[in-house]
Amino acid sequence: MTTQEFLSYMNSGQEVIAFSDVHLKMTELSNKAMEITVELNNACHTPDEIKSLMEKLTDKEFPDGAYMFPPFYTDCGKNLKLGRNVFINSCCQFQDQGGITIGEGTLVGPKTVIATLNHHMNPSKRANLIPKPVVIGKNVWIGANVTILPGVTIGDGAIVAAGAVVNKNVEANTIVGGVPAKLIKQIETEE
Repeated sequence: MTTQEFLSYMNSGQEVIAFSDVHLKMTELSNKAMEITVELNNACHTPDEIKSLMEKLTDKEFPDGAYMFPPFYTDCGKNLKLGRNVFINSCCQFQDQGGITIGEGTLVGPKTVIATLNHHMNPSKRANLIPKPVVIGKNVWIGANVTILPGVTIGDGAIVAAGAVVNKNVEANTIVGGVPAKLIKQIETEE
Protein backbone atom coordinates (compact mmCIF):
# COMPACT_ATOMS: atom_id res chain seq x y z
CA MET A 1 0.00 0.00 0.00
CA THR A 2 1.35 3.43 -0.95
CA THR A 3 1.19 6.43 1.37
CA GLN A 4 -1.30 8.10 -0.98
CA GLU A 5 -3.57 5.02 -0.93
CA PHE A 6 -3.33 5.01 2.86
CA LEU A 7 -4.27 8.70 3.10
CA SER A 8 -7.20 8.22 0.73
CA TYR A 9 -8.48 5.37 2.87
CA MET A 10 -8.05 7.29 6.13
CA ASN A 11 -9.71 10.40 4.70
CA SER A 12 -12.72 8.31 3.63
CA GLY A 13 -13.56 7.69 7.29
CA GLN A 14 -13.80 3.93 6.82
CA GLU A 15 -13.05 1.65 9.75
CA VAL A 16 -9.46 0.41 9.94
CA ILE A 17 -9.47 -3.31 10.66
CA ALA A 18 -6.73 -4.39 13.06
CA PHE A 19 -3.75 -6.01 11.27
CA SER A 20 -5.14 -5.18 7.81
CA ASP A 21 -2.91 -3.69 5.10
CA VAL A 22 -4.11 -0.21 6.15
CA HIS A 23 -3.24 -0.92 9.77
CA LEU A 24 0.20 -2.23 8.80
CA LYS A 25 0.84 0.91 6.71
CA MET A 26 -0.25 2.98 9.72
CA THR A 27 2.40 1.25 11.82
CA GLU A 28 5.05 1.78 9.14
CA LEU A 29 4.28 5.51 8.94
CA SER A 30 4.26 5.79 12.75
CA ASN A 31 7.72 4.25 12.94
CA LYS A 32 9.02 6.70 10.32
CA ALA A 33 7.41 9.63 12.16
CA MET A 34 9.11 8.53 15.38
CA GLU A 35 12.51 8.55 13.63
CA ILE A 36 11.99 12.09 12.37
CA THR A 37 10.55 13.46 15.61
CA VAL A 38 13.45 11.99 17.60
CA GLU A 39 15.76 13.99 15.34
CA LEU A 40 13.57 17.09 15.71
CA ASN A 41 13.19 16.84 19.48
CA ASN A 42 16.65 15.85 20.68
CA ALA A 43 18.81 18.71 19.48
CA CYS A 44 18.64 22.47 19.17
CA HIS A 45 17.71 23.49 15.61
CA THR A 46 17.64 26.67 13.58
CA PRO A 47 14.31 27.73 12.08
CA ASP A 48 15.51 26.45 8.69
CA GLU A 49 16.38 23.05 10.19
CA ILE A 50 12.94 22.83 11.84
CA LYS A 51 11.34 23.71 8.50
CA SER A 52 13.36 20.99 6.74
CA LEU A 53 12.48 18.33 9.34
CA MET A 54 8.78 19.26 9.21
CA GLU A 55 8.84 18.97 5.41
CA LYS A 56 10.44 15.54 5.75
CA LEU A 57 7.79 14.57 8.32
CA THR A 58 4.76 15.81 6.35
CA ASP A 59 5.97 15.41 2.75
CA LYS A 60 4.64 18.96 2.23
CA GLU A 61 6.18 22.40 2.03
CA PHE A 62 6.27 24.04 5.46
CA PRO A 63 4.13 27.16 4.98
CA ASP A 64 5.48 30.72 4.96
CA GLY A 65 5.59 32.20 8.44
CA ALA A 66 4.79 28.90 10.17
CA TYR A 67 6.87 28.10 13.22
CA MET A 68 7.06 25.66 16.09
CA PHE A 69 8.86 25.14 19.36
CA PRO A 70 9.90 21.49 19.70
CA PRO A 71 9.43 19.01 21.14
CA PHE A 72 6.62 17.95 18.81
CA TYR A 73 5.05 14.51 18.58
CA THR A 74 2.95 12.85 15.89
CA ASP A 75 2.06 9.30 14.90
CA CYS A 76 2.12 9.99 11.15
CA GLY A 77 2.77 13.52 9.90
CA LYS A 78 1.57 12.76 6.38
CA ASN A 79 -2.06 13.78 7.06
CA LEU A 80 -1.22 17.14 8.65
CA LYS A 81 -2.04 20.32 6.71
CA LEU A 82 -0.85 23.66 8.08
CA GLY A 83 -1.71 27.16 6.86
CA ARG A 84 0.59 30.17 6.66
CA ASN A 85 1.69 31.82 9.91
CA VAL A 86 0.60 28.90 12.12
CA PHE A 87 2.46 28.71 15.43
CA ILE A 88 2.74 25.42 17.35
CA ASN A 89 4.08 25.72 20.88
CA SER A 90 6.13 23.06 22.68
CA CYS A 91 5.12 19.53 23.68
CA CYS A 92 2.14 19.19 21.32
CA GLN A 93 0.89 15.72 20.33
CA PHE A 94 -0.91 15.49 16.97
CA GLN A 95 -2.50 12.13 16.08
CA ASP A 96 -2.96 13.13 12.44
CA GLN A 97 -3.65 9.77 10.81
CA GLY A 98 -7.34 10.69 10.56
CA GLY A 99 -6.46 14.15 9.19
CA ILE A 100 -5.64 17.47 10.88
CA THR A 101 -6.05 20.80 9.09
CA ILE A 102 -4.96 24.02 10.83
CA GLY A 103 -5.86 27.31 9.16
CA GLU A 104 -3.56 30.27 8.67
CA GLY A 105 -2.72 32.49 11.61
CA THR A 106 -3.74 29.91 14.21
CA LEU A 107 -1.83 29.71 17.50
CA VAL A 108 -1.59 26.31 19.22
CA GLY A 109 -0.69 26.40 22.92
CA PRO A 110 1.80 24.09 24.63
CA LYS A 111 0.85 20.50 25.41
CA THR A 112 -2.13 20.54 23.06
CA VAL A 113 -3.38 17.08 22.05
CA ILE A 114 -5.30 16.64 18.80
CA ALA A 115 -6.76 13.14 18.33
CA THR A 116 -8.27 11.84 15.09
CA LEU A 117 -8.78 8.14 15.87
CA ASN A 118 -11.29 6.32 18.05
CA HIS A 119 -11.23 2.62 18.86
CA HIS A 120 -14.31 0.56 18.01
CA MET A 121 -16.99 0.53 20.74
CA ASN A 122 -17.63 -3.22 20.38
CA PRO A 123 -15.16 -5.04 22.70
CA SER A 124 -14.68 -7.84 20.15
CA LYS A 125 -13.49 -5.20 17.61
CA ARG A 126 -11.71 -2.90 20.09
CA ALA A 127 -8.40 -2.91 18.17
CA ASN A 128 -10.15 -1.54 15.06
CA LEU A 129 -9.92 2.22 14.50
CA ILE A 130 -12.39 4.84 13.26
CA PRO A 131 -10.71 7.92 11.71
CA LYS A 132 -12.39 11.33 11.92
CA PRO A 133 -10.62 14.54 10.89
CA VAL A 134 -10.09 17.63 13.01
CA VAL A 135 -10.40 20.95 11.19
CA ILE A 136 -9.24 24.16 12.87
CA GLY A 137 -10.07 27.44 11.12
CA LYS A 138 -8.08 30.62 10.59
CA ASN A 139 -6.84 32.85 13.41
CA VAL A 140 -7.88 30.43 16.15
CA TRP A 141 -6.19 30.59 19.55
CA ILE A 142 -5.87 27.27 21.34
CA GLY A 143 -4.71 27.62 24.95
CA ALA A 144 -2.30 25.38 26.84
CA ASN A 145 -3.18 21.77 27.67
CA VAL A 146 -6.20 21.60 25.36
CA THR A 147 -7.45 18.25 24.06
CA ILE A 148 -9.38 18.22 20.76
CA LEU A 149 -11.21 14.98 20.02
CA PRO A 150 -11.88 13.25 16.66
CA GLY A 151 -14.35 14.82 14.25
CA VAL A 152 -14.28 18.33 15.76
CA THR A 153 -14.32 21.50 13.65
CA ILE A 154 -13.27 24.80 15.24
CA GLY A 155 -14.48 27.91 13.43
CA ASP A 156 -12.41 30.91 12.36
CA GLY A 157 -11.41 33.32 15.11
CA ALA A 158 -12.45 31.05 17.99
CA ILE A 159 -10.60 30.80 21.30
CA VAL A 160 -10.31 27.53 23.22
CA ALA A 161 -9.46 28.21 26.87
CA ALA A 162 -6.54 26.44 28.53
CA GLY A 163 -7.29 22.93 29.78
CA ALA A 164 -10.46 22.50 27.71
CA VAL A 165 -11.55 19.16 26.26
CA VAL A 166 -13.26 19.87 22.95
CA ASN A 167 -15.67 17.09 21.98
CA LYS A 168 -18.11 19.12 19.83
CA ASN A 169 -17.77 21.68 17.05
CA VAL A 170 -16.90 25.24 18.06
CA GLU A 171 -18.60 28.13 16.28
CA ALA A 172 -16.53 30.91 14.70
CA ASN A 173 -15.66 33.88 16.91
CA THR A 174 -16.62 32.23 20.18
CA ILE A 175 -14.74 31.41 23.37
CA VAL A 176 -15.17 27.92 24.79
CA GLY A 177 -13.70 26.31 27.88
CA GLY A 178 -14.11 23.54 30.42
CA VAL A 179 -14.46 19.78 30.41
CA PRO A 180 -16.27 19.20 28.17
CA ALA A 181 -15.83 22.57 26.46
CA LYS A 182 -18.89 24.82 26.56
CA LEU A 183 -19.64 28.27 25.16
CA ILE A 184 -18.32 31.05 27.39
CA LYS A 185 -19.12 34.00 25.15
CA GLN A 186 -19.20 35.45 21.64
CA ILE A 187 -16.20 37.49 20.49
CA GLU A 188 -17.08 40.93 19.24
CA THR A 189 -15.23 41.51 15.99
CA GLU A 190 -14.42 44.81 14.34
CA GLU A 191 -15.69 45.22 10.81
